[in-house]
Amino acid sequence: MVNPNYYCVIMAGGVGSRFWPLSNSTTPKQFLDILGEGQTLIQKTYKRFTKICPPENIYIVTSKAYQDITKQQLPELNDEQIILEPYRRNTAPCIAYANHKIKTHNPNATIVVAPSDHVILKEDIFVSVIEEGLKAATDNDWLLTIGIRPSSPNTGYGYIQYDEDKPYARNNSIYDVKTFTEKPELEMAKSFIESGDFLWNAGIFMWSLPSIQKAFENFLPEIESLFKQGEGLYNTDREEDFIDQIYQVCKKISVDYGIMEKAKNVKVYATDFGWSDLGTWGSLYELRKKDANKNVISGNHVKVYDTNKCIVNVPKNKVVVIQGLEDYIVVENNDVLLICKKSDEQQIRQYVADVQVDFGNKYV
Repeated sequence: MVNPNYYCVIMAGGVGSRFWPLSNSTTPKQFLDILGEGQTLIQKTYKRFTKICPPENIYIVTSKAYQDITKQQLPELNDEQIILEPYRRNTAPCIAYANHKIKTHNPNATIVVAPSDHVILKEDIFVSVIEEGLKAATDNDWLLTIGIRPSSPNTGYGYIQYDEDKPYARNNSIYDVKTFTEKPELEMAKSFIESGDFLWNAGIFMWSLPSIQKAFENFLPEIESLFKQGEGLYNTDREEDFIDQIYQVCKKISVDYGIMEKAKNVKVYATDFGWSDLGTWGSLYELRKKDANKNVISGNHVKVYDTNKCIVNVPKNKVVVIQGLEDYIVVENNDVLLICKKSDEQQIRQYVADVQVDFGNKYV
């Protein structure tokens, strides 16, 4: 039986620009069946957390622009469970907003916060880890994050250094955190792996409501004071106007930078449950089934010749012939065709910006 004090906040407001042109401002990647499994990423994430939290305790934080598509894909949610942001302000404001919504129902809640677009291959281990983490966060004044034991020096992930000598007595997979590092260059990533005391930062957090609100008061008081002004308005017909006003002046900052890198009570749960943040075409390539020439092809009329290690994603019934490519991304969607080396995929965000400037918003 799931614990009625456990709550989940799923962050679903991003555009997923590194998956452009398949992911775009109208239908970002969390609302796509990008794995070809019959469910979108946000549907899979929601279903995963129903094994941990009561369904009525699961909240989706997303942009106002995605209200309709969220309702379409998750019709079981009531309006209150869909938290709509009028502007993108990174993760700290959206977490503060969700905290105050949840507080109106349960000031003793313990909350897991997770992105909507990650892949979890070992769901049974994931469920066990989150349940153990939520219990630890209930019993301790901790800000607990998930660290994935790395399999390679991946430059697309942030890293967490942990103190191997200080595991938690009741769970020897939970450690003190030494440092957080943003996405490193390859040589630094290699040194992290060799040292043995670094983990990939999964961007999944667990904490009690009192612990995270105290952290906001200590490290982001200007954000906390803004949302505190709305007490008595949350879950009423006056909430939307209030949120529209404060988001115009609310600071844009991540919870990692604003709180996790500064607080002294941060812990990390070191684990591995087949995780990928599915941030790039390259990460999708690694997950998908490949043909004899190591190509990943989505599209039923694609012919390839002398082509190896490519990822091709084109509309059904579109005839596409490719010859002589190796390690390329080929994607077509909505009047946009992208052909890009896999090794240069981090530049896709820049390509999107250039297209927007030169050709307008309709293509992004």
